Amino acid sequence: MGPYGFDIVVVALVALVILTIALGVRTVPQGYNYTVERFGRYSRTLGAGLGLIVPYIDRVGHKVNVMEQVLDIPSQEAITKDNAGVRIDAAAFFQVLDAAKARYEVASLDDALMVLTMTNIRTVVGSMDLDQLLSHRDEINERLLRVMDAAASPWGVKVTRIEIRDILPPADIAGAMNRQMKAEREKRAAVLEAEGLRQADILKAEGQKQSQILAAEGRKEAALRDAEARERLAQAEANATAMVSEAISRGDIQAANFLIAERYTDALKAMASAPNSKVVIVPIEAAALAGTVGGIAQLTKAVFGEEAIESRRAGSVPAAGRSPGA
Repeated sequence: MGPYGFDIVVVALVALVILTIALGVRTVPQGYNYTVERFGRYSRTLGAGLGLIVPYIDRVGHKVNVMEQVLDIPSQEAITKDNAGVRIDAAAFFQVLDAAKARYEVASLDDALMVLTMTNIRTVVGSMDLDQLLSHRDEINERLLRVMDAAASPWGVKVTRIEIRDILPPADIAGAMNRQMKAEREKRAAVLEAEGLRQADILKAEGQKQSQILAAEGRKEAALRDAEARERLAQAEANATAMVSEAISRGDIQAANFLIAERYTDALKAMASAPNSKVVIVPIEAAALAGTVGGIAQLTKAVFGEEAIESRRAGSVPAAGRSPGA
């Protein structure tokens, strides 16, 4: 063998060594697991990072995504317990926990999960009425999650969530439901309006009651004040009458004249200020009024006697020509 042949052999050996090392080293990205097969049979699983396999004997079987994934469930028709057809749209979230089971226990994991989810959706919808189906979406999600998680567990898969995205009833049922909702809202509005009117009437009646009570208390207080004023006025008049009577008993004609003239003047004033009096004819003047007072004085003399009056005058005004010793 010549020198060139030896060089070729060395280069071939170096290339073989490099190829062997390359085949025995595997770099697994984060979020993935690689299954290792030895002569076609599952051997072990490589986690994220640098992994080594036996060249020419082992090989990477499947690259499995172990991150949480979403599976879009196609829209499908389902029949409720009360024979109403609805269209269901859903989504399933799952995560592979065991890469070997996910690839060697089931042929197609995504298809299996999709068919399993659709079947269980029909089962859950068929066990519920339409009203219950529309108003208990969380309950539907919980039931589907429980069933799906138990069914996918042998495949090394954890079903994390099942979400019902939309439930569409038929057009005629949707129209009837809208009319029912509108009628219910109108009923609620009428009840609230009636309740508001009732409360307003109650508050108005309560206000009128308080107003009447306050007005009655005001009238009561005014009546008490009026009665007190009339009592004081009557007392004053009685005192004045008593004083005049006392003065008359002592022979003071001027007091009687003043009282009678005052009453006479008040009577004339009342006649002039009466609301139904249009014209008042008074056949007297100031002189006549004075004459009337003089006539009252003459009447007083006739009643009490001339001697009493003269003695009163003599006692109050002494005569000018009479001496003190007479």
